[in-house]
Amino acid sequence: MNQWNNFSKGFFKENAVFTLLLGMCPTLGVTSSAINGLGMGLATTFVLVMSNIAVALVKDFIPDKVRIPAFVVIIASFVTVVELTMQAYVPSLYDSLGLFIPLIVVNCIVLGRAESFASKNNVGSSAIDGLGMGLGFAMALTILGTIREFLGSGKAFGLSIFPEDYGMIIFVLAPGAFIALGYLIAIINKTKKTA
Repeated sequence: MNQWNNFSKGFFKENAVFTLLLGMCPTLGVTSSAINGLGMGLATTFVLVMSNIAVALVKDFIPDKVRIPAFVVIIASFVTVVELTMQAYVPSLYDSLGLFIPLIVVNCIVLGRAESFASKNNVGSSAIDGLGMGLGFAMALTILGTIREFLGSGKAFGLSIFPEDYGMIIFVLAPGAFIALGYLIAIINKTKKTA
């Protein structure tokens, strides 16, 4: 049951975007479409899972004085793997996400989970925690990206739902990210209070 709690808290109780308000830079920067949100979320999930596993494996060998820099190097290694893989196999998504891929290294969600969870738990629990937090982050980015894309262009995942002249361009631009995220957080908070 404890493993399920570690997994599910990333979706609900400790969702990085909707509850903790962490990772706002990629959240607001890349969610102009559902594909971008999903791509960034899955890339971050991979880095979270792999870095949590690596940190849990080497935590006893890292001196306290260099713990955080060592975690950053571990995270940067997996971000490089993601970046090179995306560049090779999904270049359009890589071009679309741009600078936000290398910025996963300094994403407080990834470093925070390495420090607060993986450095204190075993490999299995750390992997499950990383997967839950990462998929919760991916879910949040995909929901926000879908809403922004739908309201901005009448599409979802690139598929036309309404005619081209339907869209409200503000939702594809930066202010639309703040507006859509604000309303989503308000709806989620209202739902939590009534539940």
